[in-house]
Amino acid sequence: MRETDVTAQDAEKRATRVRNRRGEGGRLREDIIDAAAALLDETGDERAITLRSVARKIGIAAPSIYPHFPDQPAIMLAVVQREFAALETHLRAAVEEAGDDPRDRLYALCRAYLRYAQDHPERYRTMFGGLWIPTLGDSSLTEEELTTLGATALQLLADALAGCVVAGQSSIADPPLDAVTLWICLHGLAHQQAATRIFPWPAERVADAIITRVAKLKDATTAE
Repeated sequence: MRETDVTAQDAEKRATRVRNRRGEGGRLREDIIDAAAALLDETGDERAITLRSVARKIGIAAPSIYPHFPDQPAIMLAVVQREFAALETHLRAAVEEAGDDPRDRLYALCRAYLRYAQDHPERYRTMFGGLWIPTLGDSSLTEEELTTLGATALQLLADALAGCVVAGQSSIADPPLDAVTLWICLHGLAHQQAATRIFPWPAERVADAIITRVAKLKDATTAE
């Protein structure tokens, strides 16, 4: 081994020890999540997120992660949970900004959802599956942790649809079920926009058509 290699390794170890002390305590858990999210943005591949790569990103030894996360899927779950919280904040802000009209609030929420997917393509893909979700029993994750992901965001959509029904602007009969249907349609559009270099129609018009038809929105003049 060359002397320069030994010197580089020693320098790396010294830097690691310093950064490890700086990251100790409750802050280290957030540092781990930040590092995993950054790796996801950089590589676009959740397979690149390992205990070793996250530890290297922060400048700690890999075993230092275990008191905070038992395995890699647990880190990914934390990244996804935090991203869903950010999505929910984004959707709530869009709805509040839209004003009091239920129709406007529904459109604003759906458009904000699509905008979020477009602005954060790698994280969005990971939020809704990706390659990180393991078979139950193969990791520390529980079925409840996985099945409740995005539940609050979906409830916001169901509430927006119910508001349109109460206002006489929509003829749907089952807001929770129709919220799932509308989300699937929006998710399909978001995926297609990300996967297709040249989208065949103006995405905004397609989105509005999806919202109007799935939500069974009545014409503004007849809803009054």
